Amino acid sequence: MAGVEQITVDHDEAGMRVDRWFKAHYPGLGFGALQKLLRSGQVRVDGGRVKSDTRLQAGQSVRVPPLATDRKSNAPLTHKTMRDRADGDLLSSMLLYEDKKVLVFNKPASLAVQGGSGIMRSVDSMLEAWRNQKGEKPRLVHRLDRDTSGVLVVARTRGAAQKLTGAFRERTTRKTYWALVKGLPKPLAGRISTWMIKEQTPDGDRMRNVRQSKEADHAISTYKVIEHVGQELAWVRMEPETGRTHQLRVHALHMGHPIIGDPKYFEADQNWEFPGGIQNKLHLHARRIRIPHPDGGMVDVTAPLPPHMIQSWNLLGFDEGTAEKVEESEE
Repeated sequence: MAGVEQITVDHDEAGMRVDRWFKAHYPGLGFGALQKLLRSGQVRVDGGRVKSDTRLQAGQSVRVPPLATDRKSNAPLTHKTMRDRADGDLLSSMLLYEDKKVLVFNKPASLAVQGGSGIMRSVDSMLEAWRNQKGEKPRLVHRLDRDTSGVLVVARTRGAAQKLTGAFRERTTRKTYWALVKGLPKPLAGRISTWMIKEQTPDGDRMRNVRQSKEADHAISTYKVIEHVGQELAWVRMEPETGRTHQLRVHALHMGHPIIGDPKYFEADQNWEFPGGIQNKLHLHARRIRIPHPDGGMVDVTAPLPPHMIQSWNLLGFDEGTAEKVEESEE
């Protein structure tokens, strides 16, 4: 049992309730025990009494009396199970960028971002293995479809999560996707604007374009053909201006050029044959993200293609450098 501590509230903890601050720092301290300490004045902030719902400010000093539980930040971070170690190792292998506030992963296709019915493993559940010494788990700030691979941004702290989430909401983030689609879109570049609504089907939720209504969400995407093989297949760069569920997949279908391997939205006539040597997996990859860093500046990260798309690019003779030349000409 330690003596009295005076702990300074971190910048990223600004606005946090007292009870939640204690839960993050002292997970072994029960709610009832905390209430008793607050009522008796043993817990104080800047020398004054507080309640459990008092909001803390950065730089304030929290008086913590001797507790029958060790502060988690003083305990070594260990993996208690083989699953924890496996999750930590997989996250490390996926890591593209890291600093004190931000993590960026290259999510593989087929790995879910969040849990749900029938999902045994997800990025969110794996992040349990990367809790910091305060017990704080990295936070998701956006999503990728389960079958979509590529850049996934995660916040390391509560404050970073607020700012990164705000960047997505305010559309100051630029996301670039690569897709392989059926046919050749014409014109070769354009902007798609539709209204979408979610509907339930026997195969799960599906998005559908509808007329503008209160129930529908506006979805905007831009696209540009990078390379193509005759009129059969095209490598398309797509950038969503909004962030609707399945947005790019639905917009590709809306153009009449669905993404190859899409289990929900790929439609073709009976005479169309799947190209030999190309795997029947979703060919949609979150290639690059540019997002304002919580501390200023930009995070600009690019993710390499997944194995099944590398195989397709090689078979079709596509050169990744072509996209870089296109982007340079646009800047």
